[in-house]
Amino acid sequence: MKVLTFSTLFPSSVRPSHGIFVETRLRELLKSGQVESRVVAPVPWFPSGNARWGEYAKFAATPAREQRHGLDVLHPRYLLVPKVGMTSAPLTLALGARGAVRQLLDEGFDFDLIDAHYYYPDGVAAALLARWFGKPLTITARGTDLNLIPQYALPRGMIDWAARRAAGSIGVCSALMDVLRGRGHDPARLHVMRNGVDLERFRPLPQAAMRAELGVDGEPLLLSVGHLIERKGHHVAIEAVAELVRTRPGARLVIIGEGEERAALTSLAARRGVTAQVHLTGSLPNTELLKWYSAADLLLLCSSREGWANVLLESMACGTPVVATDIWGTPEVVAAPEAGRLVAERTGAAFASGIEALLAAGTDRAATRRYAEGFSWQATTEAQLRLMREVAAAGVPEVQHA
Repeated sequence: MKVLTFSTLFPSSVRPSHGIFVETRLRELLKSGQVESRVVAPVPWFPSGNARWGEYAKFAATPAREQRHGLDVLHPRYLLVPKVGMTSAPLTLALGARGAVRQLLDEGFDFDLIDAHYYYPDGVAAALLARWFGKPLTITARGTDLNLIPQYALPRGMIDWAARRAAGSIGVCSALMDVLRGRGHDPARLHVMRNGVDLERFRPLPQAAMRAELGVDGEPLLLSVGHLIERKGHHVAIEAVAELVRTRPGARLVIIGEGEERAALTSLAARRGVTAQVHLTGSLPNTELLKWYSAADLLLLCSSREGWANVLLESMACGTPVVATDIWGTPEVVAAPEAGRLVAERTGAAFASGIEALLAAGTDRAATRRYAEGFSWQATTEAQLRLMREVAAAGVPEVQHA
């Protein structure tokens, strides 16, 4: 089969960690030898690659076309208009990508279907492209695209429009497909295909050796990983450590990630008197993450929303159990005592209690690793292949009616 992978969430030489979960699933699929793919990963147009523009400069510096791990990736530009971009993005995204899709067809890559990732704006734009080029479509939902964005009326209507045109909608957890099911979409077109974890990339390393190499200590040593935004809840992790040090003065928290909340988090740690106990590393590559996961005693995920959080499985694959908010797809990941604990309230006190309960019960790093080994990519790859064969054989489906 020939598959066109479409998403703005895809790595580039300039942003190698951006959307790496989409690339990982595709690379696992390609290992089957039954699929050939080209990738169209649009980036917003920006006029200058001057470093003073920060992340925006990376848009301008992204190559128009590149090879990544043997994958041919095109990065067409699209216009993302400030303030009104949320509602106009699906159309400008589709228009910006149309030339790249036509180019692939002209080069002889007559794909059987479009496989889009992230429902809005990417999935809506892909639905437009599928209509223009007469191709069937699958769309994968990954989290905020269905658990947050549909709170806005116009995007919600466009998501419904795209879902009625998709031959298959895929959720990385059941909770996401429940959203579409609740909005009246055909259950026969809704599929759950969880993310797996790379068990070779993320593996247990000797904890004491990793602590020595990284120059950290802590009893317990806690980790919080993700973009420094409110939704990820790093502030809750800081509050938890402030509670924890009352009975465990050796507790330490390492926050890995970068983002707009950095100054606010630093200020919060100072106000709570835990500046010495909290360390922010900035963003780190997977090769370094592996060491931190292995060094830590526990991973904290204090998110308000998650589809299927990859950091949970990455941590568990390194033998480190987790304490996480009991929301959306997370209970599907943390489903056994050896995986960790779920916390009902998103507060520092509740997380501190969850940490204490897990430590009191004792942790078994080998058991946590064995649990993670049940989440290989094989089942997801086989499910994708079955669905793609069906979609390609059936051609463009009839549009569902609301």
